[in-house]
Formats: sequence, C-alpha cells, structure tokens
Amino acid sequence: MAVFTPVSLTELAPWLARYDVGQPTGIRGIPSGIENSNFFVTTVQGEYVLTLFEKLTATQLPYYLNLMYHLAERGIKVASPIPDREGNMQGTLCGKPASLVVKLEGGWLPEPQPAHCAQVGGMMARMHLAAQDYPAFQPNLRGLSWWRATGPLVRKFLPDDDAAFLNEELRLQETFAATPACAKLPSGPIHADLFRNNVLFENGVLSGFFDFYFAGNDTWLFDVAVAVNDWCIRLDTGTFDENRLLAFLEAYQAVRPFTQEERDSWQTLLRAAALRFWLSRLYDFHLPREAEMLTPHDPAHFERILRLRAANTAPPLPI
Repeated sequence: MAVFTPVSLTELAPWLARYDVGQPTGIRGIPSGIENSNFFVTTVQGEYVLTLFEKLTATQLPYYLNLMYHLAERGIKVASPIPDREGNMQGTLCGKPASLVVKLEGGWLPEPQPAHCAQVGGMMARMHLAAQDYPAFQPNLRGLSWWRATGPLVRKFLPDDDAAFLNEELRLQETFAATPACAKLPSGPIHADLFRNNVLFENGVLSGFFDFYFAGNDTWLFDVAVAVNDWCIRLDTGTFDENRLLAFLEAYQAVRPFTQEERDSWQTLLRAAALRFWLSRLYDFHLPREAEMLTPHDPAHFERILRLRAANTAPPLPI
C-alpha cells in the first residue's frame, strides 16, 4: 500500500456517489506497501478502504475482487469488495482502475505470539478449502515465470557470489517445477502475500485477511511457506521460532491435513517462498517506481532467509 496517484476529496465525491456509503468527509493516504495507491475514506456512514491499481488492469481485477467476495460469502474473514448500486465491484478513478472494500477492525501485530500464529494457520486452511470451488483461474503472477524474467534484471546489481547463489536457486526451482512430485501438490487460489501486516487482530482475535492483489492459483504449500517465512521467524536473524511455527502448522493441519507429497517438498517450497521475495525486493530496491509515499524493503532480509532455507534448517511438517 503506497500512494502513486493522489486523489482529492473533490475527485472522490462524484465517483463515490455510485455507492450507498454516504457523502465522503475525508480521505488520507496509506503509506505502507509498494504496489497500489491506497486510502482510508471516511463518509457520514463509516470508514472504508479505496484502492487505485497501478499495475493490475481492469480486465485482471475481477479475479481478485470476485475471489475476495467469494471467500467472504463462505465465512472467511476478509476485506470484501463493496458493489456499487449496479453490482459493479470496480470502476475508474483518476484514470486508474479502482475499488472500495470493507475496512476491517483492529491492527496488525508486529510481534505475534503462538496463539496468533495458530489463528492465522487455521484461517488459511479454511480459506484454501473455501476457494476450491472458485470458478476463475489465474496463475500466480509472481511465480516461476516472473522469477525467470526478473532474475536477469536484478542479477547485475549483485556481487558475483550472490549472483551465483541466485542462479543456483532459480535452477533448483526450475528443476522441481518439472517433477511429478510438484504436479501432485494440492493447489488452488492462494493469497501469496500473507505477511503480518496483511492480517488484522482485535483484542487478540483475528479480524481478517486483506490485500489479496498478489493472489493466484498455485500450490497451497507455497502459500503456507510464504506465511511462515514471515509469521514464524525472528526478524533479526531469519531463524524460525519453533513454538510459533508449530502452532501455525498444527492449526493448519487440523483443518486440512498435509499430504506426503507436501512433507517431501516442504524444504524446497520454503526456499521458493524466500526466493520470490528476495527477487521482488531486489527489483523494488534497484528499479523503483516513483511514488508520493514509498520506502522499498531491504532485500538483504530475504537473502538471509533464503540462505537459511537452502541449508535445510527448517523443522519438518507435523505428522
């Protein structure tokens, strides 16, 4: 969440008139994140979140918005899009595709405890199962094809040893993706970016997942790996906090048991999840876009995590 395209209250008011949310009284930018322009919008009826999409097109958006709506209809706690009076969940504002979504209550937890990780793990498993009958399909746009294309763009900024390490990890994931074991991994729509700051809690209780705009169809285990590489680590070292990790994985497995293929692929998927975010942070750090409010994340954080995962230091999936 950043602000690349500013929006004034004067520009917002006629656009918002299509919705049954009341007259707007305020709008303020949300500084965190790096992909879209996001705002808190206050009206006479309450507070909402407005997103202007800087990369996703109007033809791509229905996958994400309808997925969020689909999950909300099935009892998953997500920031659901708000349809306008004609049933549309997107429009155009300041020349960009835009949508209005429910503002979830609570705040994100910079230092989660095992009980919080367990709630996230259980909700993620329920989310995966609830999305099984979602009819639309879209590949994970930050998956292997994107890694192939992005690797050469960022490699030139790296020292030789780091560039060689990046090449090795890309080759490993290319090889794994072609195996029968990979083809057998359970899959479906995933969030693909469920970090701590994309989950809200109120009084210790999970109030919802949001920011689904990296979602796509991929293996469920990749989604789990992305999450635990953030929720269950010590931020200063990248090593796992085993109590948090076990709480997350056991709560997930209680809803959807892991398969043997997933247990066999766990270490490789943890590396894939770390590689994805090392690449994206390298790209955003060295090839940034202009924005009013934007601070790129340090790529060294996920390089450190990837090197740890490459050493196969993670505990196995619970049985």
